[in-house]
Amino acid sequence: MQVHTQPFDAVLFLSFGGPEGPEDVRPFLENVTRGRGIPPERLDEVGAHYFNFGGKSPLNDLNRDIIARLEVALAARGMDMPVYFGNRNWHPFAEEAAEQLARDGHRRVVVFATSAWGGYSGCRQYHEDIARIRTHLAERGYPEITFVKLRQFFDHPHFIDLMVDSVEEGYRHIDSAHADGTRLVFTAHSIPTAADNNSGLPEDGPLYSTQVREAARLVAERVGVDDYDVVWQSRSGAPHIPWLEPDIVDHVTDIYTNGHATGAVVCPIGFVSDHIEVVWDLDTELAREAEEYNIPIYRCRTAGAEPEFAEMIVDLIEEAATNAPWARLGDVPSRGCTTNGEPCAEGCCRPAMRPAASS
Repeated sequence: MQVHTQPFDAVLFLSFGGPEGPEDVRPFLENVTRGRGIPPERLDEVGAHYFNFGGKSPLNDLNRDIIARLEVALAARGMDMPVYFGNRNWHPFAEEAAEQLARDGHRRVVVFATSAWGGYSGCRQYHEDIARIRTHLAERGYPEITFVKLRQFFDHPHFIDLMVDSVEEGYRHIDSAHADGTRLVFTAHSIPTAADNNSGLPEDGPLYSTQVREAARLVAERVGVDDYDVVWQSRSGAPHIPWLEPDIVDHVTDIYTNGHATGAVVCPIGFVSDHIEVVWDLDTELAREAEEYNIPIYRCRTAGAEPEFAEMIVDLIEEAATNAPWARLGDVPSRGCTTNGEPCAEGCCRPAMRPAASS
């Protein structure tokens, strides 16, 4: 579909950020956890995950790859919109990107945030980032820019298609000797249960975990699997605070040792890219546990590396540009989280105990 009337003149690709070298790790983690009372020893523990990979998060490079594919997809649909890259917690900071947008003359910018989900960190905080960017520009005398944040995409047909393809690929690669007993396990980032309870409007219930479960249901239904699990990973914080459970490593070990499965296809549905939670929690910790117990597992690929993911972003931009009906599957309510730049409704995606260092 060609967009002949183009209400946006640029794209801001807004993400979490990650260290790009060993000297960045500690200041990055301090940015992520500022004001949250995270003890220094916890920062040391999380920092060790990064140092295991040379002190660098994969996230920025993975995002640059998505941006390159997005630029191709935009051009293919006749949309003359440069893409700028900004982060919440590390360079390139969103404020830096916004200053460049202003200097380049852009005044109406559509924002793609790299989170598919509702909740404080995945939704409202990105609106707070945009508000902070506006204040930053105003304080420095830059012209005003209108930023329009795109909606969540947890049930977008392209996203679901990509995850279906990855799960089917997993079943094709699992050892045929274990195929009949292979368990399909979906995993996403754990958050405190209080944060999950605050993630939607009171009448909608916990939006974050509900959306994750709905995306998992849509994928499993397409694959033809009736019985599957939704589990969590990357817990961080004080042990006395309840978080979403069970943990992926504990769960896979439990179902195998108790004879409930002979192996697992593990789908990281909660993550766009193979950043630190994926390569550490799944490709390192889970893989190590699986090797110890001789559990056949296949970790499915994430969606961000595929060209269709960039096509989905362009679809979302076209929706916002034309006020077209949303392309979505399922029927999970998201009344409190709107599109076209509107912030979360009052009472939706409220902050509670926030997840600590990630990405």
